Amino acid sequence: MTATQPAPKPPLTSRPSKRQTLSWALYDWANSAYATVVIAGFFPVFFTQYWAADLTSARSTQVLGYASSAASLILVASAPVLGALADQLGAKKRFLLGFTLLGVLATGALYWLEAGHWGLALALYLAGLLGFFGSNVFNDALITDVAAVEDYEHASSLAYALGYLGGGLLFAFNVVMVLTPDTFGLADKSDAVRIAFLSCALWWALFSIPLAWFVPESRGIGSRGLSAAARGAFAELSATLGKVRLLPNTFLFLVAYWFYIDGVDTIVFMAVKYGLDLGFPDSSLMVALLITQFVGFPAALAFGRLGAVWGPKPSILLAIGVYSLVVIAAAWMQRVEHFYALAVAIGLVQGGIQALSRSLFASLIPAGETTELFGFYNMIGKFAAVLGPFLVGTTAAMSGDPRFSLLPILLLFLIGALLLWRVDVAGGRADAVAFHRV
Repeated sequence: MTATQPAPKPPLTSRPSKRQTLSWALYDWANSAYATVVIAGFFPVFFTQYWAADLTSARSTQVLGYASSAASLILVASAPVLGALADQLGAKKRFLLGFTLLGVLATGALYWLEAGHWGLALALYLAGLLGFFGSNVFNDALITDVAAVEDYEHASSLAYALGYLGGGLLFAFNVVMVLTPDTFGLADKSDAVRIAFLSCALWWALFSIPLAWFVPESRGIGSRGLSAAARGAFAELSATLGKVRLLPNTFLFLVAYWFYIDGVDTIVFMAVKYGLDLGFPDSSLMVALLITQFVGFPAALAFGRLGAVWGPKPSILLAIGVYSLVVIAAAWMQRVEHFYALAVAIGLVQGGIQALSRSLFASLIPAGETTELFGFYNMIGKFAAVLGPFLVGTTAAMSGDPRFSLLPILLLFLIGALLLWRVDVAGGRADAVAFHRV
Protein backbone atom coordinates (compact mmCIF):
# COMPACT_ATOMS: atom_id res chain seq x y z
CA MET A 1 0.00 0.00 0.00
CA THR A 2 1.39 3.39 -0.95
CA ALA A 3 1.66 6.28 1.45
CA THR A 4 -1.08 8.17 -0.38
CA GLN A 5 -3.69 5.43 0.06
CA PRO A 6 -5.89 5.43 3.18
CA ALA A 7 -5.47 2.58 5.59
CA PRO A 8 -8.15 -0.11 5.31
CA LYS A 9 -10.91 0.12 7.86
CA PRO A 10 -10.93 -2.54 10.54
CA PRO A 11 -13.49 -5.29 9.95
CA LEU A 12 -16.19 -6.23 12.40
CA THR A 13 -14.76 -8.26 15.23
CA SER A 14 -17.28 -11.12 15.10
CA ARG A 15 -19.12 -13.11 12.47
CA PRO A 16 -22.42 -11.43 11.54
CA SER A 17 -25.48 -12.98 13.16
CA LYS A 18 -28.49 -14.31 11.30
CA ARG A 19 -30.55 -11.49 12.80
CA GLN A 20 -28.18 -8.90 11.34
CA THR A 21 -28.26 -10.55 7.92
CA LEU A 22 -32.05 -10.82 7.95
CA SER A 23 -32.47 -7.22 9.15
CA TRP A 24 -30.29 -6.05 6.26
CA ALA A 25 -32.19 -8.23 3.76
CA LEU A 26 -35.52 -6.84 5.01
CA TYR A 27 -34.54 -3.45 3.64
CA ASP A 28 -35.11 -4.89 0.17
CA TRP A 29 -38.59 -5.93 1.40
CA ALA A 30 -39.05 -2.30 2.49
CA ASN A 31 -37.86 -0.30 -0.50
CA SER A 32 -38.78 -2.73 -3.28
CA ALA A 33 -42.36 -1.60 -2.71
CA TYR A 34 -41.30 1.74 -4.21
CA ALA A 35 -39.79 0.05 -7.27
CA THR A 36 -42.93 -1.99 -7.83
CA VAL A 37 -45.78 0.27 -6.74
CA VAL A 38 -44.35 3.60 -7.94
CA ILE A 39 -41.69 3.13 -10.64
CA ALA A 40 -42.94 0.07 -12.50
CA GLY A 41 -46.59 0.18 -11.55
CA PHE A 42 -48.82 3.15 -10.88
CA PHE A 43 -46.83 6.33 -11.40
CA PRO A 44 -46.34 6.16 -15.21
CA VAL A 45 -50.02 5.41 -15.83
CA PHE A 46 -51.39 7.78 -13.17
CA PHE A 47 -49.10 10.61 -14.27
CA THR A 48 -50.37 10.32 -17.85
CA GLN A 49 -54.05 9.86 -17.02
CA TYR A 50 -54.42 12.10 -13.94
CA TRP A 51 -51.73 14.67 -13.18
CA ALA A 52 -50.76 15.35 -16.80
CA ALA A 53 -54.06 14.62 -18.49
CA ASP A 54 -53.94 18.00 -20.24
CA LEU A 55 -50.62 17.18 -21.91
CA THR A 56 -50.28 15.19 -25.10
CA SER A 57 -49.11 11.61 -24.77
CA ALA A 58 -45.77 12.45 -26.38
CA ARG A 59 -45.23 15.43 -24.07
CA SER A 60 -46.07 13.49 -20.90
CA THR A 61 -43.71 10.70 -21.96
CA GLN A 62 -40.98 13.25 -22.64
CA VAL A 63 -41.16 15.03 -19.29
CA LEU A 64 -41.44 11.75 -17.40
CA GLY A 65 -38.34 10.50 -19.17
CA TYR A 66 -36.48 13.71 -18.35
CA ALA A 67 -37.29 13.32 -14.64
CA SER A 68 -36.00 9.75 -14.62
CA SER A 69 -32.84 10.75 -16.46
CA ALA A 70 -32.28 13.72 -14.12
CA ALA A 71 -32.42 11.46 -11.05
CA SER A 72 -29.98 9.06 -12.64
CA LEU A 73 -27.57 11.81 -13.64
CA ILE A 74 -27.61 13.32 -10.14
CA LEU A 75 -26.74 9.92 -8.68
CA VAL A 76 -24.04 9.42 -11.31
CA ALA A 77 -22.37 12.61 -10.12
CA SER A 78 -22.87 12.14 -6.39
CA ALA A 79 -22.79 8.42 -5.59
CA PRO A 80 -18.98 7.97 -5.60
CA VAL A 81 -18.48 11.14 -3.52
CA LEU A 82 -21.16 10.13 -1.02
CA GLY A 83 -19.78 6.60 -0.89
CA ALA A 84 -16.26 7.84 -0.21
CA LEU A 85 -17.54 10.24 2.48
CA ALA A 86 -19.48 7.43 4.16
CA ASP A 87 -16.33 5.30 4.15
CA GLN A 88 -14.41 8.13 5.79
CA LEU A 89 -17.04 8.69 8.51
CA GLY A 90 -18.15 5.10 8.96
CA ALA A 91 -21.67 6.38 8.21
CA LYS A 92 -23.12 4.04 5.59
CA LYS A 93 -26.22 3.37 7.68
CA ARG A 94 -26.80 7.05 8.46
CA PHE A 95 -26.60 7.97 4.79
CA LEU A 96 -28.93 5.09 3.91
CA LEU A 97 -31.53 6.22 6.45
CA GLY A 98 -31.25 9.84 5.28
CA PHE A 99 -32.02 8.87 1.70
CA THR A 100 -34.79 6.61 2.97
CA LEU A 101 -36.41 9.55 4.75
CA LEU A 102 -36.26 11.61 1.54
CA GLY A 103 -37.91 8.82 -0.45
CA VAL A 104 -40.59 8.15 2.15
CA LEU A 105 -41.61 11.81 2.46
CA ALA A 106 -41.68 12.38 -1.31
CA THR A 107 -43.72 9.24 -1.95
CA GLY A 108 -46.20 9.96 0.82
CA ALA A 109 -46.68 13.52 -0.42
CA LEU A 110 -48.07 12.20 -3.74
CA TYR A 111 -51.25 11.30 -1.84
CA TRP A 112 -52.20 14.97 -1.44
CA LEU A 113 -51.63 16.01 -5.09
CA GLU A 114 -54.76 16.81 -7.06
CA ALA A 115 -55.26 16.44 -10.81
CA GLY A 116 -53.33 18.77 -13.08
CA HIS A 117 -50.32 19.36 -10.83
CA TRP A 118 -47.94 17.47 -13.11
CA GLY A 119 -44.95 19.72 -12.36
CA LEU A 120 -45.10 19.09 -8.63
CA ALA A 121 -45.77 15.40 -9.25
CA LEU A 122 -42.58 15.22 -11.31
CA ALA A 123 -40.60 17.02 -8.61
CA LEU A 124 -41.79 14.57 -5.95
CA TYR A 125 -41.10 11.65 -8.28
CA LEU A 126 -37.56 12.94 -8.82
CA ALA A 127 -37.05 13.24 -5.04
CA GLY A 128 -38.43 9.74 -4.52
CA LEU A 129 -36.09 8.31 -7.16
CA LEU A 130 -33.14 10.02 -5.48
CA GLY A 131 -34.16 8.53 -2.14
CA PHE A 132 -34.60 5.08 -3.61
CA PHE A 133 -31.42 4.95 -5.70
CA GLY A 134 -29.34 6.80 -3.10
CA SER A 135 -30.33 4.42 -0.31
CA ASN A 136 -29.37 1.47 -2.50
CA VAL A 137 -25.79 2.74 -2.77
CA PHE A 138 -25.31 2.31 0.97
CA ASN A 139 -27.50 -0.76 1.33
CA ASP A 140 -25.39 -2.58 -1.26
CA ALA A 141 -22.20 -1.58 0.55
CA LEU A 142 -23.48 -2.90 3.91
CA ILE A 143 -23.43 -6.48 2.58
CA THR A 144 -19.80 -6.77 3.71
CA ASP A 145 -20.87 -5.90 7.27
CA VAL A 146 -23.71 -8.42 7.51
CA ALA A 147 -22.31 -11.47 5.71
CA ALA A 148 -19.05 -13.38 5.51
CA VAL A 149 -17.44 -13.63 2.07
CA GLU A 150 -18.63 -17.20 1.54
CA ASP A 151 -22.22 -16.10 2.34
CA TYR A 152 -22.46 -13.16 -0.10
CA GLU A 153 -24.47 -15.09 -2.72
CA HIS A 154 -26.94 -16.37 -0.10
CA ALA A 155 -27.38 -13.01 1.63
CA SER A 156 -27.76 -11.06 -1.61
CA SER A 157 -30.24 -13.55 -3.08
CA LEU A 158 -32.24 -13.60 0.18
CA ALA A 159 -32.53 -9.81 0.04
CA TYR A 160 -33.71 -9.77 -3.56
CA ALA A 161 -36.15 -12.62 -2.89
CA LEU A 162 -37.64 -10.74 0.06
CA GLY A 163 -37.79 -7.64 -2.12
CA TYR A 164 -39.84 -9.44 -4.73
CA LEU A 165 -42.15 -10.95 -2.13
CA GLY A 166 -42.64 -7.77 -0.10
CA GLY A 167 -43.08 -5.50 -3.09
CA GLY A 168 -45.38 -8.04 -4.70
CA LEU A 169 -47.62 -8.39 -1.65
CA LEU A 170 -48.16 -4.66 -1.29
CA PHE A 171 -48.60 -4.24 -5.03
CA ALA A 172 -51.17 -7.06 -5.12
CA PHE A 173 -53.18 -5.39 -2.37
CA ASN A 174 -52.99 -2.06 -4.21
CA VAL A 175 -54.06 -3.63 -7.52
CA VAL A 176 -57.13 -5.16 -5.88
CA MET A 177 -57.92 -1.81 -4.30
CA VAL A 178 -57.59 0.01 -7.64
CA LEU A 179 -59.68 -2.54 -9.55
CA THR A 180 -62.46 -2.62 -6.90
CA PRO A 181 -62.39 0.75 -5.12
CA ASP A 182 -65.98 0.47 -3.96
CA THR A 183 -65.05 -2.61 -1.91
CA PHE A 184 -62.80 -0.36 0.18
CA GLY A 185 -65.30 2.47 0.42
CA LEU A 186 -63.40 4.64 -2.10
CA ALA A 187 -64.98 6.93 -4.65
CA ASP A 188 -62.96 5.82 -7.68
CA LYS A 189 -59.66 4.44 -8.96
CA SER A 190 -57.93 7.79 -8.52
CA ASP A 191 -58.50 7.72 -4.77
CA ALA A 192 -57.22 4.12 -4.68
CA VAL A 193 -54.00 4.99 -6.51
CA ARG A 194 -53.32 7.95 -4.24
CA ILE A 195 -53.76 5.67 -1.20
CA ALA A 196 -51.38 3.21 -2.88
CA PHE A 197 -48.66 5.88 -2.85
CA LEU A 198 -49.28 6.58 0.84
CA SER A 199 -49.22 2.88 1.72
CA CYS A 200 -45.92 2.51 -0.13
CA ALA A 201 -44.36 5.30 1.95
CA LEU A 202 -45.57 3.75 5.22
CA TRP A 203 -44.38 0.28 4.18
CA TRP A 204 -40.94 1.62 3.26
CA ALA A 205 -40.59 3.42 6.60
CA LEU A 206 -41.89 0.57 8.77
CA PHE A 207 -39.71 -2.19 7.37
CA SER A 208 -36.57 -0.03 7.47
CA ILE A 209 -36.67 -0.17 11.28
CA PRO A 210 -34.90 -3.57 11.63
CA LEU A 211 -31.93 -2.29 9.64
CA ALA A 212 -31.78 0.87 11.74
CA TRP A 213 -31.79 -1.11 15.00
CA PHE A 214 -29.82 -4.27 14.32
CA VAL A 215 -27.40 -3.79 11.40
CA PRO A 216 -23.81 -2.84 12.37
CA GLU A 217 -21.14 -1.30 10.19
CA SER A 218 -17.37 -1.02 10.14
CA ARG A 219 -15.73 2.04 11.67
CA GLY A 220 -14.57 4.93 9.52
CA ILE A 221 -10.99 5.90 8.89
CA GLY A 222 -9.95 7.37 12.22
CA SER A 223 -11.74 10.04 14.25
CA ARG A 224 -12.31 13.24 12.32
CA GLY A 225 -14.73 16.09 11.86
CA LEU A 226 -17.09 16.52 8.93
CA SER A 227 -14.89 19.02 7.03
CA ALA A 228 -11.82 16.82 7.37
CA ALA A 229 -13.89 13.80 6.31
CA ALA A 230 -15.15 15.70 3.26
CA ARG A 231 -11.59 16.60 2.22
CA GLY A 232 -10.62 12.99 2.70
CA ALA A 233 -13.64 11.88 0.67
CA PHE A 234 -12.61 13.93 -2.37
CA ALA A 235 -9.03 12.70 -2.04
CA GLU A 236 -10.33 9.14 -1.86
CA LEU A 237 -12.59 9.70 -4.85
CA SER A 238 -9.71 11.00 -6.95
CA ALA A 239 -7.92 7.72 -6.26
CA THR A 240 -10.92 5.50 -7.07
CA LEU A 241 -10.20 5.11 -10.76
CA GLY A 242 -6.59 4.43 -9.95
CA LYS A 243 -7.64 1.67 -7.58
CA VAL A 244 -9.94 0.11 -10.15
CA ARG A 245 -7.16 0.19 -12.73
CA LEU A 246 -5.04 -1.91 -10.36
CA LEU A 247 -7.83 -4.52 -10.39
CA PRO A 248 -8.19 -5.42 -14.09
CA ASN A 249 -10.82 -8.13 -13.65
CA THR A 250 -12.90 -5.91 -11.40
CA PHE A 251 -12.70 -3.16 -14.02
CA LEU A 252 -13.69 -5.57 -16.80
CA PHE A 253 -16.65 -6.77 -14.74
CA LEU A 254 -17.81 -3.18 -14.21
CA VAL A 255 -17.73 -2.51 -17.95
CA ALA A 256 -19.68 -5.71 -18.61
CA TYR A 257 -22.16 -4.81 -15.88
CA TRP A 258 -22.65 -1.38 -17.40
CA PHE A 259 -23.90 -2.95 -20.63
CA TYR A 260 -26.08 -5.79 -19.40
CA ILE A 261 -27.67 -3.97 -16.44
CA ASP A 262 -28.59 -1.21 -18.90
CA GLY A 263 -30.84 -3.74 -20.59
CA VAL A 264 -32.30 -4.98 -17.31
CA ASP A 265 -33.09 -1.49 -16.00
CA THR A 266 -34.55 -0.35 -19.31
CA ILE A 267 -36.99 -3.26 -19.34
CA VAL A 268 -38.07 -2.39 -15.79
CA PHE A 269 -38.68 1.26 -16.71
CA MET A 270 -40.25 0.69 -20.14
CA ALA A 271 -42.30 -2.52 -19.80
CA VAL A 272 -45.60 -0.87 -18.85
CA LYS A 273 -45.17 1.87 -21.46
CA TYR A 274 -44.38 -0.75 -24.10
CA GLY A 275 -47.52 -2.70 -23.23
CA LEU A 276 -49.66 0.45 -23.36
CA ASP A 277 -48.22 1.30 -26.79
CA LEU A 278 -49.27 -2.14 -28.01
CA GLY A 279 -52.82 -1.45 -26.82
CA PHE A 280 -52.95 -3.79 -23.84
CA PRO A 281 -55.28 -2.66 -21.00
CA ASP A 282 -53.58 -1.24 -17.93
CA SER A 283 -55.27 -3.83 -15.70
CA SER A 284 -53.56 -6.62 -17.67
CA LEU A 285 -50.23 -4.86 -17.33
CA MET A 286 -50.68 -4.73 -13.56
CA VAL A 287 -51.35 -8.48 -13.55
CA ALA A 288 -48.16 -9.03 -15.56
CA LEU A 289 -46.15 -7.07 -13.00
CA LEU A 290 -47.62 -9.21 -10.22
CA ILE A 291 -46.59 -12.34 -12.12
CA THR A 292 -43.02 -11.06 -12.34
CA GLN A 293 -42.95 -10.27 -8.62
CA PHE A 294 -44.21 -13.61 -7.38
CA VAL A 295 -42.20 -15.68 -9.84
CA GLY A 296 -39.19 -13.58 -8.88
CA PHE A 297 -39.36 -14.55 -5.19
CA PRO A 298 -38.53 -18.28 -5.47
CA ALA A 299 -36.43 -17.68 -8.58
CA ALA A 300 -34.10 -15.26 -6.75
CA LEU A 301 -33.56 -17.86 -4.02
CA ALA A 302 -32.92 -20.54 -6.64
CA PHE A 303 -30.41 -18.33 -8.42
CA GLY A 304 -28.61 -17.78 -5.13
CA ARG A 305 -28.15 -21.54 -4.78
CA LEU A 306 -27.17 -21.83 -8.43
CA GLY A 307 -24.58 -19.10 -7.93
CA ALA A 308 -23.15 -20.88 -4.87
CA VAL A 309 -22.91 -24.24 -6.68
CA TRP A 310 -22.29 -23.29 -10.30
CA GLY A 311 -20.65 -19.91 -9.69
CA PRO A 312 -22.04 -16.38 -10.11
CA LYS A 313 -20.48 -15.74 -13.52
CA PRO A 314 -22.09 -18.68 -15.40
CA SER A 315 -25.39 -17.96 -13.65
CA ILE A 316 -25.35 -14.32 -14.76
CA LEU A 317 -24.55 -15.41 -18.32
CA LEU A 318 -27.59 -17.71 -18.23
CA ALA A 319 -29.78 -14.81 -17.09
CA ILE A 320 -28.44 -12.59 -19.90
CA GLY A 321 -29.35 -15.31 -22.38
CA VAL A 322 -32.93 -15.43 -21.11
CA TYR A 323 -33.21 -11.63 -21.31
CA SER A 324 -31.95 -11.69 -24.90
CA LEU A 325 -34.65 -14.20 -25.88
CA VAL A 326 -37.27 -12.03 -24.14
CA VAL A 327 -36.26 -8.97 -26.22
CA ILE A 328 -36.48 -10.95 -29.46
CA ALA A 329 -39.86 -12.44 -28.51
CA ALA A 330 -41.26 -9.03 -27.50
CA ALA A 331 -40.90 -7.73 -31.07
CA TRP A 332 -43.34 -10.40 -32.26
CA MET A 333 -45.80 -10.24 -29.36
CA GLN A 334 -49.47 -10.14 -30.44
CA ARG A 335 -51.70 -10.96 -27.48
CA VAL A 336 -51.72 -10.09 -23.78
CA GLU A 337 -51.09 -13.77 -23.01
CA HIS A 338 -47.70 -13.35 -24.69
CA PHE A 339 -47.01 -10.45 -22.34
CA TYR A 340 -47.80 -12.72 -19.39
CA ALA A 341 -45.40 -15.38 -20.69
CA LEU A 342 -42.60 -12.84 -20.98
CA ALA A 343 -43.41 -11.62 -17.47
CA VAL A 344 -42.79 -15.16 -16.20
CA ALA A 345 -39.48 -15.36 -18.07
CA ILE A 346 -38.31 -12.03 -16.66
CA GLY A 347 -39.35 -13.03 -13.15
CA LEU A 348 -37.21 -16.16 -13.42
CA VAL A 349 -34.00 -14.19 -13.92
CA GLN A 350 -34.46 -10.56 -12.84
CA GLY A 351 -33.76 -11.02 -9.15
CA GLY A 352 -31.00 -13.52 -9.87
CA ILE A 353 -29.02 -11.29 -12.21
CA GLN A 354 -29.20 -8.37 -9.78
CA ALA A 355 -28.37 -10.40 -6.68
CA LEU A 356 -25.48 -12.32 -8.21
CA SER A 357 -24.02 -9.19 -9.82
CA ARG A 358 -23.95 -7.52 -6.40
CA SER A 359 -22.39 -10.54 -4.68
CA LEU A 360 -19.84 -11.11 -7.47
CA PHE A 361 -18.74 -7.48 -7.33
CA ALA A 362 -18.48 -7.65 -3.53
CA SER A 363 -16.04 -10.55 -3.89
CA LEU A 364 -13.89 -8.63 -6.40
CA ILE A 365 -13.17 -5.55 -4.25
CA PRO A 366 -10.66 -5.06 -1.43
CA ALA A 367 -11.69 -4.99 2.21
CA GLY A 368 -12.03 -1.43 3.48
CA GLU A 369 -13.03 0.02 0.12
CA THR A 370 -16.60 -1.24 -0.02
CA THR A 371 -18.76 1.87 0.13
CA GLU A 372 -16.57 3.90 -2.20
CA LEU A 373 -16.44 1.14 -4.81
CA PHE A 374 -20.12 0.30 -4.42
CA GLY A 375 -20.79 3.98 -5.06
CA PHE A 376 -18.86 3.56 -8.30
CA TYR A 377 -20.82 0.35 -9.02
CA ASN A 378 -24.13 2.15 -8.52
CA MET A 379 -22.95 5.10 -10.59
CA ILE A 380 -22.41 2.74 -13.51
CA GLY A 381 -25.87 1.24 -13.05
CA LYS A 382 -27.52 4.68 -12.97
CA PHE A 383 -25.64 5.83 -16.06
CA ALA A 384 -27.01 2.76 -17.84
CA ALA A 385 -30.50 3.79 -16.74
CA VAL A 386 -29.94 7.06 -18.62
CA LEU A 387 -28.68 5.45 -21.82
CA GLY A 388 -31.18 2.60 -22.24
CA PRO A 389 -34.44 4.59 -22.27
CA PHE A 390 -32.82 7.11 -24.63
CA LEU A 391 -31.96 4.34 -27.12
CA VAL A 392 -35.44 2.87 -26.88
CA GLY A 393 -37.11 6.25 -27.38
CA THR A 394 -34.88 7.14 -30.32
CA THR A 395 -35.53 3.80 -32.03
CA ALA A 396 -39.29 4.16 -31.55
CA ALA A 397 -39.21 7.68 -33.01
CA MET A 398 -37.12 6.65 -36.01
CA SER A 399 -39.00 3.44 -36.80
CA GLY A 400 -42.51 4.66 -36.00
CA ASP A 401 -43.28 1.18 -34.64
CA PRO A 402 -43.04 0.48 -30.89
CA ARG A 403 -42.35 -3.20 -31.62
CA PHE A 404 -38.83 -2.35 -32.73
CA SER A 405 -38.09 -0.05 -29.81
CA LEU A 406 -36.63 -2.74 -27.53
CA LEU A 407 -34.26 -4.25 -30.10
CA PRO A 408 -31.25 -2.04 -29.20
CA ILE A 409 -31.31 -3.69 -25.78
CA LEU A 410 -30.30 -6.97 -27.44
CA LEU A 411 -26.97 -5.45 -28.48
CA LEU A 412 -26.35 -4.27 -24.92
CA PHE A 413 -26.96 -7.76 -23.55
CA LEU A 414 -24.64 -9.34 -26.11
CA ILE A 415 -21.79 -6.91 -25.43
CA GLY A 416 -22.21 -7.38 -21.69
CA ALA A 417 -22.12 -11.17 -22.04
CA LEU A 418 -18.97 -11.15 -24.17
CA LEU A 419 -17.14 -8.90 -21.71
CA LEU A 420 -18.30 -10.89 -18.69
CA TRP A 421 -17.08 -14.09 -20.34
CA ARG A 422 -13.54 -12.65 -20.25
CA VAL A 423 -13.61 -11.90 -16.50
CA ASP A 424 -11.25 -14.17 -14.50
CA VAL A 425 -13.19 -14.40 -11.23
CA ALA A 426 -10.54 -16.38 -9.32
CA GLY A 427 -7.82 -13.99 -10.45
CA GLY A 428 -9.93 -10.98 -9.57
CA ARG A 429 -10.60 -12.27 -6.06
CA ALA A 430 -6.90 -12.94 -5.53
CA ASP A 431 -6.07 -9.40 -6.69
CA ALA A 432 -8.63 -7.98 -4.23
CA VAL A 433 -7.14 -9.94 -1.31
CA ALA A 434 -3.62 -8.81 -2.23
CA PHE A 435 -4.59 -5.20 -2.92
CA HIS A 436 -3.48 -3.67 0.40
CA ARG A 437 -0.24 -5.64 0.37
CA VAL A 438 1.02 -3.75 -2.68
